[in-house]
Amino acid sequence: MSNGFKPIGTPSRTVEIMRKHDLHMKKSLGQNFLVEPQILENMLVSGQVDDSTTVIEIGPGIGALTEFLARHAKKVLAFEIDDRFIGILDDTLSPYDNVQVVHQDILSVDFHSSDYEWLHQEEKLLVIANLPYYITTPILMKLILSDLPFQRLVMMMQKEVAERIQASVGTKDYSSLTVAIQNRMDTAIAFMVPPTVFIPQPNVESAVLVLSRRPEALVEVNDDEAFQVFVQMCFKQRRKTLWNNLRNAYVNDERSVEELRALVEDIGIDPSRRAETLTIQEFATLYQQLF
Repeated sequence: MSNGFKPIGTPSRTVEIMRKHDLHMKKSLGQNFLVEPQILENMLVSGQVDDSTTVIEIGPGIGALTEFLARHAKKVLAFEIDDRFIGILDDTLSPYDNVQVVHQDILSVDFHSSDYEWLHQEEKLLVIANLPYYITTPILMKLILSDLPFQRLVMMMQKEVAERIQASVGTKDYSSLTVAIQNRMDTAIAFMVPPTVFIPQPNVESAVLVLSRRPEALVEVNDDEAFQVFVQMCFKQRRKTLWNNLRNAYVNDERSVEELRALVEDIGIDPSRRAETLTIQEFATLYQQLF
């Protein structure tokens, strides 16, 4: 730390800011403030942030991570949904002229609009965030299926969700989320984060997950969202066989049960297998055969 620099992301500064602005956390928005500067520094290292980097941040809160990003990156574009934080961020981030705070839900942002054309021209684009646990998956999928030219996503999230995303085929954590993300991203858990470094302390452990975009998807499908829905259906009842889930989902399909089963068997997939044993390629082959 440079002389005189007192990070926002410390217990004393965070409490000071909360008292100054009479701020109380909203459990409904999954709000917890990170108060350990070393964790923030480690997130920047995981993202390989430097002075050529433009960073999209999601949910800056009072600006603890934003501050570290502003000190090392070229520019920070931060999206904040909670209007209570907008004025606070004007205050806490006032020393930095390379931060733009947008009062908007990231899920409603249109990255194809003229406001964000410049992002597609940036030399090095990253997304870094401490994600609210209740909305991790929709945010990840929006970003992954966008055409934003980011090199990687560095996301703090609930440990269990990170483990599901990084899971290997055939394991208990392997899920439809694993398939959706690993089809387009390489995944690596950078480090774990204990509850003790947050105010207030959450009831779960966290992990920082680094997602790097693959040069091309493992499998290309005609409709990513429809493919996701199909894979979710295959996992709907994990203890049941693939065939039971398929049959229950397509009970009203105009094709007969026998025809559906024959289609599955024709591509060499045993209908008695469970969904967690199928590779991403097998899911794609099955999807393309049925649709």
